[in-house]
Amino acid sequence: MKSVELFAGGGGLAIGLSRSGFKHMSVIEHNRDACNTLRLNECTGYGSRLFEGDIRDFDYNTIDDSIDLVSGGPPCQPFSLGGKHKAHNDNRDMFPEAVRAVRELSPKVFLFENVKGLLRSNFKEYFDYILLQLQYPSFPSEKNEDWHSHRNRLEAINSASLPEYKITYQLVNAADYGVPQKRERVFIIGFRNDINVTWSFPEPTHSQDALLWSKIVDQSYWEKHNILPPPRTKSEYSLAMRLQKKYKGSKPSLKSWRTVRDAISDIPDPRDTFASCNLDHHEFKDGAKSYPGHTGSYIDEPSKTLKAGGHGVPGGENMIRYEDGSVRYFTVRESARIQTFPDDFIFSGAWGEVMRQLGNAVPSQLAETIGISIYRSILSR
Repeated sequence: MKSVELFAGGGGLAIGLSRSGFKHMSVIEHNRDACNTLRLNECTGYGSRLFEGDIRDFDYNTIDDSIDLVSGGPPCQPFSLGGKHKAHNDNRDMFPEAVRAVRELSPKVFLFENVKGLLRSNFKEYFDYILLQLQYPSFPSEKNEDWHSHRNRLEAINSASLPEYKITYQLVNAADYGVPQKRERVFIIGFRNDINVTWSFPEPTHSQDALLWSKIVDQSYWEKHNILPPPRTKSEYSLAMRLQKKYKGSKPSLKSWRTVRDAISDIPDPRDTFASCNLDHHEFKDGAKSYPGHTGSYIDEPSKTLKAGGHGVPGGENMIRYEDGSVRYFTVRESARIQTFPDDFIFSGAWGEVMRQLGNAVPSQLAETIGISIYRSILSR
């Protein structure tokens, strides 16, 4: 099946969708380093189909193929919990371009990803407006029409006719799908009404309860890593009893959340100058410090959300925190593991720019899970 990807960044979403069966006919990205990263990696399958530039300058008439999927992650800064929360007043809001792509390509399905902040109560009116535009992409705003007036017009259309796209949106924690990272993101999926597909988001495959069980009930987590189990605290003992009661003595059916240790235990510590490592981008970077609000990711938990940071500087949470409380920065390769990029994936740019690419990426394993579900739904119609 054929797809077009917008706002491709470093390629996390594209990797997963490619693995699930979609072939990118065109890929659009404006950041130079991200574009160079995409060119370096054959697994993206982009080649000459990459458009480097402002998406507002892209002409969809240059795509001759009928497109099954339009995907992408519109820039999240207008809705980020750590940003200025300007939404439609932020010139980085690229949802209008996402809607234009759907309108001009009329794909069978679209998939857009964004930050949890999109669901903030003070963005509700604008989020509802985004959904209305995606439901009725054939009714763009008129010249000099403000978004409130356009929304009112779309609401009137909605009360009188069926939407062009049936939309589902859901807040998802990537850790629930085997990604070693607690990363909450909103996914918006729309199927064209005329193809008559009923779709729901894939069920979680991993759980926090299963990880807790493996740590404090049967202690299989520690055995797996050849570590002596730490003594259980009183609270952990009580939690273990509650878990056994909840699951009636049988371990949870879902797999365990994956931890930082699960993700990187087979890679040597980058501070060990005598250890050999055949992986690129695994150089130690000094200067990590722990302070209130920036304590790092505990090694035996899923990572906290990797962050792109302001001006390419990664946030203090892009660190590993050991049992003794010491911290160090994740290497690029470790960060790529946490985002479930393949080990042979190569990145272009200075350290801060690469961490920006990784911090903005969709975990490729999560993208693949969603992509497979969409692909199968289209096939089975």
